[in-house]
Amino acid sequence: MTNITDLTLADLRDALKSKKVSSLEATDAYLSNIEKARELNAFVTVTADRAREMAKASDARIAKGDGGAIEGVPLGIKDLFCTQGVQSTAGSHILEGFVPTYESSVSANLWRDGAVMLGKLNMDEFAMGSSNETSYFGPVINPWRAKGGNSKLTPGGSSGGSSAGVAAHLCAAATATDTGGSIRQPASLTATVGVKPTYGRCSRWGVVAFASSLDQAGPIARDVRDSAIMLRSMAGHDPKDSTSIDRPVPDYESSLGQSVKGLKIGVPKEYRIDGMPGEIEKLWADGIKWMKDAGCEIVDISLPLTKYALPVYYIVAPAEASSNLARYDGVRYGHRAKEYSDVLSMYSNTRAEGFGKEVQRRIMIGAYVLSAGYYDAYYLRAQKVRKRIFDEFVDAFSKVDLILTPSAPSAAFALGEKSNDPVQMYLNDVFTVTANLAGLPGASVPAGLDERGLPLGLQLIAKPFDEETMFKGMYALEQAAAFKARPEVWWA
Repeated sequence: MTNITDLTLADLRDALKSKKVSSLEATDAYLSNIEKARELNAFVTVTADRAREMAKASDARIAKGDGGAIEGVPLGIKDLFCTQGVQSTAGSHILEGFVPTYESSVSANLWRDGAVMLGKLNMDEFAMGSSNETSYFGPVINPWRAKGGNSKLTPGGSSGGSSAGVAAHLCAAATATDTGGSIRQPASLTATVGVKPTYGRCSRWGVVAFASSLDQAGPIARDVRDSAIMLRSMAGHDPKDSTSIDRPVPDYESSLGQSVKGLKIGVPKEYRIDGMPGEIEKLWADGIKWMKDAGCEIVDISLPLTKYALPVYYIVAPAEASSNLARYDGVRYGHRAKEYSDVLSMYSNTRAEGFGKEVQRRIMIGAYVLSAGYYDAYYLRAQKVRKRIFDEFVDAFSKVDLILTPSAPSAAFALGEKSNDPVQMYLNDVFTVTANLAGLPGASVPAGLDERGLPLGLQLIAKPFDEETMFKGMYALEQAAAFKARPEVWWA
C-alpha cells in the first residue's frame, strides 16, 4: 500500500472507512513525520498522547459503523484556534502558557465529525505577517527549495505552519485563517489549496481576534477535493458568533467535476501591476486559456478601486487590532511583566515584553487612525472606500460568475529578504486583500512552477456564499493545470 501519509484526505477517509488502515496507524505515521521535520518548525505544540487517544476512539467508532464525515483523519490546527486543555498562543509571547477551558466552534465541528488533533501549528504573531517570521516561536521554513539552492524560504503567512505542514505531509489537512490573504498567499507559496470562505460562513467564536470584520477561518489542504471536505466540516451557523450566517452548508464535494461550460470568468485589468514577474503573467494567461478550453466565457472587467485596497486594509485592520489587543494587559491571563512599580507600568511593561515589533507597529497605527482629529481623515474615509470596493464587486458579479487572478505577486522568497521593509511585505497581500474587504469567498489553486522550480497559484473569487461555483471552477483549474510537483524531502 502507498505510504499512509501520501494519501489525500479523501483517500485516507475512504481507507479508514473500509478498515484498510486504522486511525492509530495513520496518526502514528504523521507523528513520525512531524518528529523528522522539526527543522521546518511547523508545529508549536505536538499533542501526541491526545492524538493517539482520539485515534483509538475513532477506530472504536468505525468498528461499530458510527464514524463521522472525517472519522479518524489526523489534522493540524493553527494556533489561533482555542483548543480546550491545550496551550493556544496565537504565535505570541503574551499568550504563552494560556490554556483555554473551551473549544473554538470550528475545531469543535471537526472533532464532532471524528477528526484527530496532531497539534497546534506555528503562525505569524496574532496573524500579522505574510512570511511567518513574526512568530515568537521562530519562523516556519517552506519545504520547497529553489532549484540548485538551499536557502531557507518562507511558506507565506500568517498560516505558514498550516501551509508547510500540509505541503510536507505532516498532517492530512489543516485549519487556517485569512484576514488579508493569510490562507491563499501561503497556499500559493507551498503548492497547496487554500480556501477563504465568505465572511460569516465559519464561526469566529474561540478564534483569537486580529481584525473582527475581516477574519475568516478556512482550510489548507493538498487538493481541491480535500479542501471541499474540510470546509464542509468547519462551516456552519453558530449562535455564539453574531457575524455567523444562518444558512445551510452545501455538500461542496458533490459540486466537483460538474461542468463549468457557460460560466463567465471575469479578468480584472487592474490586477496587472507594475513589476509583476513575467512568469505570473504567463500563468494567468494559461489559467484564462484553461477556463476558456473548459467552455467558460472570458469577460474583461474593471475594478478601478483595487489600487486603494491595500491602503484601506492597512487602516481598517490595525484599527480593529488595536481595539482587540487592548485586552492583553497582564491582569487576567497570559504573560505579565515581573518588574513594574504601579498598574500603568505593569500594563506598558507587559505589552512591551509580550508583543513583537510587527504587532506593536500595527497597534500604534491603529491607535493613531482612531485617535481624535484623525478618525474622520483616516478610519471613516477608509470605511467609505471599503463600501465602494464592495459595490464595485457587486457590479462586476452582475456580469460574471467568477473572477480569476494570480494568488500572490511572487513565488516564495528567502527568510529575511523582506522583513526589514514593512511596505514590501504588505504588498504580498495585493491580490488577496480585496476579497476580505468585500467579505467574498476566494481560493488559491496550485497551477505551475517558476523558473527556479517554486510553486505559483491562481486565485478564484466568487459571489457571497457561492462557494459551490467557486469549487467547480477550482476543480476545472486543477484538472487543466495537472499540477503534480512535490518538494523533495531534504529535512528528514
